[in-house]
Order: sequence, then C-alpha cells, then structure tokens
Amino acid sequence: MATRASDGKPRGSAARAKSSRGSAPARGGASARTAKRAGARTSGRAPARRPVHAHSDPIGWLFTAIGKLIVGLWLLLANTIGGAVRAVGQGARELDPEHRRDGLGLAVLAGAITLAALIWRTPTGAVSSTVNAVTRGVFGSLAWALPIMLAALAWRLLRHPDQSQDTGRMSIGWTALMLGVLGIVHVAHGTPYPSGGPNDGMDAVSEAGGLLGFLVSAPPDSILPSFVTIVLLLMLSGFGVLVITATPVYRIPERLADIRHMLFERGTARTRGRSRQRRGGDEEGRPAAERRAKRPRRESVVPEPGESDRPYDSPVIAEKEAASEAHAPEIIPGLADEDQAPPPEPKPRSQPPLPTPAPRKVEQLVLSPHAGSYTLPDLGLLRPGTPPKPRTKANDMVVEALTSVLEQFGIDAQVVGFTRGPTVTRYEIELGPAVKVEKVTALTKNIAYAVKSADVRILSPIPGKSAIGVEIPNTDKDLVSLGDVLRSPVAAAEHHPMIVGLGKDVEGRTIVANLAKMPHILIAGATGAGKSTCINGLISSILMRATPDEVRMVLVDPKRVELSAYDGIPHLITPIITNPKKAAEALEWVVGEMDRRYDDLAATGFRHIDDFNKAVRAGKLTPPPGSERVYRPYPYLLVIIDELADLMMVAPRDVEDSIVRITQLARAAGIHLVIATQRPSVDVVTGLIKANVPSRLAFATSSLADSRVILDQPGAEKLVGQGDALFLPMGASKPMRLQNAYISEKEIADIVAHCKAQMQVEYREDVFGGAKAKKEIDEDIGDDLELLLQAAELVVTTQFGSTSMLQRKLRVGFAKAGRLMDLLESRGVVGPSEGSKAREVLVKPDELPGLLASLRGE
Repeated sequence: MATRASDGKPRGSAARAKSSRGSAPARGGASARTAKRAGARTSGRAPARRPVHAHSDPIGWLFTAIGKLIVGLWLLLANTIGGAVRAVGQGARELDPEHRRDGLGLAVLAGAITLAALIWRTPTGAVSSTVNAVTRGVFGSLAWALPIMLAALAWRLLRHPDQSQDTGRMSIGWTALMLGVLGIVHVAHGTPYPSGGPNDGMDAVSEAGGLLGFLVSAPPDSILPSFVTIVLLLMLSGFGVLVITATPVYRIPERLADIRHMLFERGTARTRGRSRQRRGGDEEGRPAAERRAKRPRRESVVPEPGESDRPYDSPVIAEKEAASEAHAPEIIPGLADEDQAPPPEPKPRSQPPLPTPAPRKVEQLVLSPHAGSYTLPDLGLLRPGTPPKPRTKANDMVVEALTSVLEQFGIDAQVVGFTRGPTVTRYEIELGPAVKVEKVTALTKNIAYAVKSADVRILSPIPGKSAIGVEIPNTDKDLVSLGDVLRSPVAAAEHHPMIVGLGKDVEGRTIVANLAKMPHILIAGATGAGKSTCINGLISSILMRATPDEVRMVLVDPKRVELSAYDGIPHLITPIITNPKKAAEALEWVVGEMDRRYDDLAATGFRHIDDFNKAVRAGKLTPPPGSERVYRPYPYLLVIIDELADLMMVAPRDVEDSIVRITQLARAAGIHLVIATQRPSVDVVTGLIKANVPSRLAFATSSLADSRVILDQPGAEKLVGQGDALFLPMGASKPMRLQNAYISEKEIADIVAHCKAQMQVEYREDVFGGAKAKKEIDEDIGDDLELLLQAAELVVTTQFGSTSMLQRKLRVGFAKAGRLMDLLESRGVVGPSEGSKAREVLVKPDELPGLLASLRGE
C-alpha cells in the first residue's frame, strides 16, 4: 500500500508508476532510454575497490614504482631539453635578422647536400636506404631533382635576402609546377595505386610520380578520362610557370614576343657581326687602341657661345621617371575600383648595372712643363651602398595604421600607395569627393601617434599629383653612398666638371647638381645633422670629375679639422685657410680676381667665362697690338667656407661685403661660393647674403626659426638627421627631400692620395701678398685704416682740420678723433696744432686720390 508523506503527496511504487504512466505520452522513447541508462549505471556499478597495500601485492607495487621512476626521469629530461631549446631560441631572436636569414639559407643548403649524398648513390646502410625509399616514395621518379631545387632555394635565400616576397612567390610557383609534372608522370605510368592489383604497389608508385603524383592525379583520373586529367595537370604546371616568371595571363603574348626578339633578332645581329668580321678580317688583329680610335668621339664639353644661358635651365639633374619603372609607387592591393581597369602590375625594383665612367675629353690639358697629363681617380675607390628595399613589413604596418586613423575620424580617404626612399617613405592618400584637405592635415599629431613617430611631415599636395603625401621615417634605412650616385647613369651622362653628387630623393631617384648653375649655395644645419659629410661629398665629387686646370678651390676651415684631409691637393690655390682674418683677405683677393676676369670678358666681347675659354682654346682670340698679354683659359673657382659664423664674429663687415659682391657678380666669371654654417641665425646669415644666395640645402635644425632663416619656410625642424635634408634649388618654390650621399674617411684619403700622386700643388703667391705689404707700410695705423681714409677725405674736401668735426661726422670718441688727427699730421695732410684753432690743411682737393692710394699702401 502506498504511503503518504506529511505534505499529502503519494509516495512509494504506486506514485512512481503513476508518474511514469503520466509522462510516457509526452516524452516517448526518450524516457525509456533514460531509464535504461540509469538502470545500466545502477546495475553495473561495481563495489568500491579496496586499496592495494605493499604487503598484499609486492610485485604490482614494484612495477608501479618503476613506472613512476621512468615517468619522472622522462619529465626531467624533457624539461631540461625544453629549457635549453627555449634559451637557444631566445638567443636566436636577439641575433641580427640578416644572420637569421643566412642561417636559414645555409641550413637549406646543408639539407640539399645531405639529400644529394643519400639519394644520388646506391644506399649502403639502413638510414640511407630508409631516406632513399621515403624520398622516392613521395616524389617518385623525379626525386633526383629535389636536391637541385633545395640548392636553388638556398642560393636565393643567401643571394637575395631582401627579396623575401619574391622568394615566397617563386616557391609557390615551383611547388605548383612540380605537382603538375609529377601528376602527368603518374598518369603516364598508368596511375598505379599504393595497394591493389598486380600493377599496383609502392614500387610501382615510386617508379611513377610518387605519393604526391598519386594524390594529384588519382582523384580526377578516377572520374575523368586520362587525357582530360593530363590537360588539367598541364594547366596546373602552366600556372606554376606564370607565378615563377611573375607573368599575368594577359601579358603572355608580350612575353612571347620578347622571347622571340631575344632568340631570333639578337641571333641575326650576332650573325651579321660575324659576317662583318669575316669581311674585315684585319680588324681583329689590330691593337685595341687602334680599334677604339675608329669609334666616334664625343664633342667637347664646353658649350657654344650663349649656350650657358638656356631658358628654364635648372641646376638639379635627376633621373627621369619615364626612363625606369623602378620609381613608381608601390600599389596597395585591394584598393582599386572593381569597375575600372586594373592597374598595371608594379615591377620589382632592380639594381641598374654599374655604368662605365663618364667619358672625359680626348685631349687633356698640360698642367705645367714638368708635368704630364692628369688622370682622374677611378670610381672603384668609392664603395657601394646597401641595395634599396622596395617594400618591407614595416610599410604594411604603417599603411594599416594610416587607414585606421582615417576610418576612426570618418574621413572619406584611402591610402593608395607608397614610395619607399632611403630614409623616409612617402605614403599617398587620395581624398573622396567633397572632402577638404584640411581634414587630413589636421590629423598630423594623430598620425604621429598611430605610427609611433614624432617626425611626420605632410605634403598637401604632392607636387604633380592629386594626392596628399605623408612622409614617415623608415625604421630600417638604406645607406646611400657617393659611389652609387657618381656611378649612376644620370651622373655618367653629364660631363660638366662642376657636377656634384647630392644623394637620393624620397622616390629613390639619384640627384646630382651643377654648382655652376646654382650659382651659389647655402648649407646649414645643427651639429651632427650631416653638414660636414655633405661638404666632403661636394669636394670629393669635384676631385673625382675635374682636373686642376678645370676647377681650382679656396677652402676656408676656421675649425681647423673638418677640411684638413684635403691639404696639399693640386686643386688648391692657397693652403687651407684657418685664420678668419686671412679668410677675409682671401675673399678680397677673390673679388679682385673676379674684376680681372670681367675686364677680359669686356675686352673680348663675351658674356660668360665658358664662351671665353672656348674661344681661347680654339685660338680665336689675339691680344691687342703692342700688348704682351697672353690669353689663357680660366678655370672655375670654387670657394668653400665651412663655418661662416666664425668669420662673421671676427670681421663681419669685410666678410659680408666680399660675399655680397661675389654672389652678386661672380656667376658669369666662373666663381662660385659654397657657404656652410651650423648657426643659421640672422646675425650670421644676413639679409644681404640670403638675397644673393638663391640655392639652399637645409639639414635638421633645432628650431622652427632656424628653418625659416635657411629656407624661408618651415620643414627643416622635422628632419630626422644623419643626412636627411631639404634641397631648395634656384627657381624652385618647394624644397625636395633627399638623403645626402655618404663618403667615409678611408675613401677621402684614397682620393686625396691619388690626386697628390698626379701633381704637386702650386699655390698663388699674390693672395696674401698685398695684405702683407700694407701691414708693413701702415704698421702704426693698425685696424683704423678705414676710419683714417674717411677722415682724410672729410678734411681734404672741406679744407677744415678740426678734431671736434671728426667726432661729430665719424661718430667716434675724442681719443679716437685725436689719434686720427695725429696720423694725418704725421703724413703731411694737416699742420700742427694751434691751440683751439682749426689745423691748416696742407693737401688740395685735387690731390685727394693720390693721398688715399698712399694711405692704402698702393
């Protein structure tokens, strides 16, 4: 009988039966299965086992202890080996990335050598037999080619470590090609299976395409005819070839035309060349010099009269964008509109072949009766730089950061590409319709925060493009060497002796400049920004391309250590000047040399020194009758001042007057000025100097004010230093950013040693001669010569010798005015003092020019 609980609900078997009957229609078979599982669990539950003690089962306890000991030793060994591996891995991460890439390449090469030693000969041991069987079982009858492919991969990893993307692409292509060929070989052998009929088995598979060939060919061959399977496998192999050669399908006819041109037209040209040799058989037996003499020679580098004043001529010489596709910006995939035609595939950058040195004049000038011809230094003295990287992983990360910033602020713009330079990369941002440029330029700080760089510079827009440029420094910079710049085609094509190598711009183009067309340049930047290296590059470029008869130099180095390496080169007119007062005298001599050259130009009717030199070399100029003058070509005169601030501190008036006069007039006379300073303040780079020096080269500055002094606009304060510069040539409105070329002290020493071995230096004696004579004659005058001349002119013209008048007119003190009057008395200009009365003037006004000349010591 069922019992009832205190709450009135039925209990016992009747209640359980009722509950079961009531739930059966709702749950059906599920409740039955649940009950069955519950019953099985209840009925199958074993009684609890008692613990086994050592005294009850000693043998089991012994085996358990031995097992625990083995497991403990295994864990100890595993932990030890794992710790050692992790330590080695941590050390490997600290290695240089280039060493890690070399290690990978050497490891692949070692694997190729080992595999070739095991499978290219008869197996002699168990290991060799196993490796041979596994390799042939996987790769079939083409297993012999596997070491060759691994060796080629190792060579590419070691030879081109910077082209990892191309290596990955070629690996995919070779894999597809190999799979297709293995599948075709397997179908050609009847598509044997690893197990099955009498014609199957692993031996048959190994003699065919191996397991890879089986996996590729068996599925389609089981449902398709064999010839269809072969066609599909041929398509797979063809895809691999297209990937290896980086050839899209639509460019296949173009590549076939190139191959046909290479095979047939070049072969025809070689055949014609051999036939010409057979017709003129004596050519091969002639000396090399005689054969070279038959080649057409270049014309003289000196321009025709008037050619030096070509309109819209710029001093900057850069590589043409149309000449090479290597400077096109990298196209970011996935950003082109699907409705538009796809852009042409960007070609990877490649290093241009090293050009031959620039051809020089056929006849070199004789420097002196006891010296022979001058040989220019070999370009091999200059070391090459690092190969440029067209794209790195850091560039992709910056593109993602820029895209994220634009999306976060809701700006309809996108990053469409970038151009990687040696120091910075310029990312191009195109705006959508009705989007203001200011929306992007106002995000300068946000962009700097996103890309983790404080040196972000925005160009709005990029010159010549409808895009905004964001210039961000590279984390892995490329080294631009002066040797690469001077060996470039753009430098080899120019033969002017004043061509100098500057470096490479943001787009990777080589930039050289003609100092004769600057015509003067101001170089400024903070300490350590690269100013001294730039000066060394300019001087070394002149030494590499010009003889002493073409270019002479005056080097002013108040710091005494920057230009000391060039002491004694034959291009110098004077020893390297380190005294600021002597530098002022040398600048006065340059002014006099300019006047002498202009006298010859005016007398002969020429407007430029190039035209005058060409006429002299052609023998078209004759001196006037009765004159003993002999016309000779004038060399270019290059004056380099390494630190203008030191000169302006010692003799500001004399230095500024000489610089202004040279920069105003000396262009047609072939005299050019390079001024460098690390303190570009208004008291050093005065308004007169800036107005007459049109070309500027600004390295990194410490403040915005310094950038405005150099460039008249901001920008230099955001440069990253170490050769990063803004170049504003004459006539340009916006500066171009470039990485200045680097030259080491070892290279400078080699160039200077070569130049010294060619010719001894011959200094001009008249540069400081006039100053020495004047100092001997006017020893008692000292530094008051200018005031004395003004006082003499004032007293003689007014015929009134009064000390108080000199005080008022010359704005000097009583002591200085009294001393000037005593000097005039000692030279017979005024009489002795007569108390408070004015002194008697003994020189008439018409005698004033002779008096001034005698006071100057002339």
